[in-house]
Formats: sequence, structure tokens, C-alpha cells
Amino acid sequence: MIVRNILLLLSFLAIGTSAAQQNFDVLIQGGRIIDGSGNPWYEADVGVRGERIVTIGDLSNATAGQVINASGLVVSPGFIDPHTHALRGIFDVPNAESSLLQGVTTLTEGNDGTSPYPIDEHYRAIAEKQISPNWAVFVGQGTIREIVIGEDDRAASPTELQRMKDMVAAAMEQGALGISTGLFYVPGSFTPTAEVVELSKIAAEYNGIYISHMREEAAQLLDSVAETIQIGEQANIPVQITHHKVIGVENWGASVDSLRMVDEARARGIDVTIDQYPYTASQTGITALIPQWAQEGGEERMIARIDSPETRGTVKAAIVDKILYDRGGGDPKNVSISRNPRDRSMEGKNLAQLTQERGMSPTPENAAEVVMDIVKAGGATAVYHAIGPEDVDRIMRHPAAAIGSDGPLSVFGVGAPHPRQYGTFARVLGYYVRERGIISLEEAVRKMSSMSAQRLGIRDRGLLVESYFADIAIFDSEEISDMATFEDPHQYAVGMKYVLVNGELVVEEGKHTGRHPGKILHGPGYIAN
Repeated sequence: MIVRNILLLLSFLAIGTSAAQQNFDVLIQGGRIIDGSGNPWYEADVGVRGERIVTIGDLSNATAGQVINASGLVVSPGFIDPHTHALRGIFDVPNAESSLLQGVTTLTEGNDGTSPYPIDEHYRAIAEKQISPNWAVFVGQGTIREIVIGEDDRAASPTELQRMKDMVAAAMEQGALGISTGLFYVPGSFTPTAEVVELSKIAAEYNGIYISHMREEAAQLLDSVAETIQIGEQANIPVQITHHKVIGVENWGASVDSLRMVDEARARGIDVTIDQYPYTASQTGITALIPQWAQEGGEERMIARIDSPETRGTVKAAIVDKILYDRGGGDPKNVSISRNPRDRSMEGKNLAQLTQERGMSPTPENAAEVVMDIVKAGGATAVYHAIGPEDVDRIMRHPAAAIGSDGPLSVFGVGAPHPRQYGTFARVLGYYVRERGIISLEEAVRKMSSMSAQRLGIRDRGLLVESYFADIAIFDSEEISDMATFEDPHQYAVGMKYVLVNGELVVEEGKHTGRHPGKILHGPGYIAN
């Protein structure tokens, strides 16, 4: 009798285990698992229950509410974009198709020193909107400095510095990932290194990171790398050189030295990493061609300097220099207007064309006149073709380099944006992995997932392992490609078949499902109210 009862109990437990095994909401069968660690792929099934991955293995006898046949497809963690400007668009396109159709399941905002503030108010607005991807932000040093000091070119007073430190602390407690700087942009460009160090020390107290658009990425690139490393060392904070690149034809090849500096710093125990986008063109405001001293004090004072007989010539000469040796890549045709809400006829045209439309020859000097006119009329966003292609390859191969888009979320069909917002992650997988073999598929997935999750302090994401959140990308490695070009940027990537965010399908058979399961991902210093 005792033996019979034991056998019945064992039978009951076996039935219970089988039933539990089959109780999946989503079952992904027969896929090639690339888990995000960089390890070689293997074949297995993935069972999802609720928001989490609960089982990875042989689930051939299991059942589920939805079964995805992933035979012949890659199953990987959802990608994490460590650098976006998706605030420009997320409230207009909460589906975030341009990102999700590449497999990106988490977006980060607040880069280049500009962020929402206060952070908690912004998070509430995002939560109320309900979006498809996960969402996290940095606090922008430039934003804080502008609130406290404005756009003046001066050091902070002790009282102002304390106020800024208190603001960083508040942002970290409200869930910021860390502090970002845009030392190339006003007012960040007016910030002494010591001031950046003091604010970064506060972020470090909350286990945040320092992520920086450095002061220069052209002739002074190496000086900027040295400053970034110095900030990390003095503030005792992990640092990330964001969208690392080499601008200006005469500077191409400098990544040999910049990467050597990163390696040497890491060997000394300084925690330095990189992210990049896989293109040879950048995008930012047309004011990138205006010298920073001329922008001091705001737009009115900048225009006054452009109009002043005493300073106009100096401003123009600086613009010409930037066209020849910096973001202009040596020719006005390398600078194209991507967005100008005040004059849509400019969008998609380069400075050479705009100069010729005004009856002038397309010289750098004449193009500088056009730039000043655009700035006076309210500005525009431009694409700059001036990045060294061999530097892109070299940076991508570096083990400390992650992938990030640096892109916004455009309303489909509006403007002539940089194609990176539609194609960054698919371009790496298609062009750099499949076509050119610059890095392996496993390494590419690591650079897009676990590397950024670890770097940003995002827990339980970035790896395809049991108990982690079910942020999952399922794609055809032979098909996935970026379709967006500089000439025709509004084209979604192809080859991404299914995407799950927190266990919910947001992409099914290559189409967005309309679901909005995205969560706010708070930084490591978050204190819940």
C-alpha cells in the first residue's frame, strides 16, 4: 500500500510537471539561439510565461497559447539602443516601428547633454502615453546647466554648482541611468572639465554612468578622448564615449590612437567603453558649423554676431573652415538639409545645391553665406558626410564598442532624416556581419544586447536566459537588411520576423501588432516614492 501511494504521488508530480511545462503563453520552437553573451549559437526552444522567459531547452511536447515556428531563424535578446533622441517622435509614433522592426526593444533618451527634466514628470508622461518599447533616460548636464546658468560662457559659482549637484542627485533618485554631456554643444561646451567631474561624482554615488558626446571628434579628437578618460578617473565613474567616430578627411585613421588610449586606460583600471553607429555620415543641427563662441548667450546674440560688421567675417571664416576640414568633409555637397520645418523645400538638398539655387557658385565661402541665412531664419537639421569608413570598421571590431543609433523617431515620410533611425541594427547584421564579415553574428548580438544592458545597469534584460524578461528578437540572418538610404530614408528594415517586449508580441510576421507593453526602466539609483 505504501509503495502504491508513492507511485501514485510520483505519477501525480509527473503529470503536474508536464502540465506546467506546457502552460506557456508563447512557445518559440526550433530556433537558433544566440543568447547575447557572445557564445556560439545552439538550437533550442524557448517558453515564455507572462513577462518572463521560463524555459529554454527541448520543448517539443509542450503546448502554448501561441506557437512560433522559428526553424531557420535566429532567436536573440531584444536589442538595447544606448543612444537615441527618440523623445523627438515617441509621442507621435508610440509604436516606434522604425526601431522595433530592427529588433530594438529598449530605447534610451537624454543623450548629448540634453534631457527631459524633471525625470519623474517625464516618466509619468511616457507611462500615460503607453508605448511599444521599453524606455529609460539619462539626465543631461547641458539641460541642468542651462536651467541654472543659461547659455553664458563662464564657470559656475559655488552656489550654482551645488544647485546643479542637487539636481543630478534628484534625477538619479527619480530613475536616470546616469549623466550625459554634450560638450560639443552650447551650453555644455562652456563647461570646465572640473565642473563635469563634480557633477559626475554625484551620478557615481548612485552607481550611474557618464556618457559623453565629447568636445571634438575632428582635429581635437584625441584631446577629447583624454578628457573623457580623465573625467572617468577623477569622478570614479564608468564612462562611455558615445557615437565614437573620426570626422574630417584629414583626420581619418585617428581611431588607431583613440582606441589605443581606451585600451591603455582600461589596463590602468579606468572603466571606459564606446558605442557607435555604422554610417559614414553624422546628423545634427546646422549650428554645428557655427563656432561655439558665436552661439554664447542664445539665438538673438548669435544672430547679432552674424549681422555685425565686426564679427560676421570671423564667423564666416570659421564656417568655411568647418566645411573644409571638419563636418563638411571638404565640400559643401557633403552637407544636406534633413529637416527644416520653416522651409520644407530645402529638405534633401545639399549646401552646394542650395548655393547654386541662389545663383552663386558652390564654393565653401558662398555656402557659408547660405548657412548663416538658414541660421538666421530659425535653423535646420543637417546630415554631414565626413566620417572615415576604415575608422567605422576598426571601432566596430573593438571588444568595448556597442551599437547605438543616435536617431530620433520620425513620423514616416516627414523630412529627409539620417537613415540610422530606420537601419542601424539591421545594417550591422546585414552589411557588416553577413556581407563583409567585420564581426561575427554572435559578437554583433552581444554588442546590441548584453553589453548595453550591463553598461546601463539594466537588470534581467540583454540575455536570452531563463528568468529574464522576454524581450526577444527573431530574425532571418540571411534576409535582415537595412533598406533606408540617404536618398530615400523612410524605409523600414526587412528580415525581422517577430519581436516580443515583456512577453507580448509587438512584431508578428514582420508587421507591428499595435500593442504597447513597454515599461519604464529605472536606473540603479532609483528610489520609489
